[in-house]
Amino acid sequence: MSTKEIKLPKWFNGEVYKDGATVQNRFSGEEYKLNNIELSMYDFIIGSTMVLEMAGGYKHADVSLLRKGLDWFRQHNAEAYMVLLD
Repeated sequence: MSTKEIKLPKWFNGEVYKDGATVQNRFSGEEYKLNNIELSMYDFIIGSTMVLEMAGGYKHADVSLLRKGLDWFRQHNAEAYMVLLD
């Protein structure tokens, strides 16, 4: 799927990168190359996760945007999702 075919959802309020990059799973060390749109969503997901963890856990915070981000990523690149986020 080309970058032009993938669009970020309207609710997305993160930075949209110009270029993609190879990302490493912080636990397993596995790597996956993401295009600019996927990388933008990936960083949004990781950033949201860090904010929620600092807020005292998921019980005390609204996780709806994080869940939407994970769902978007799973739908648009299931293979990368399994390597990086599952």
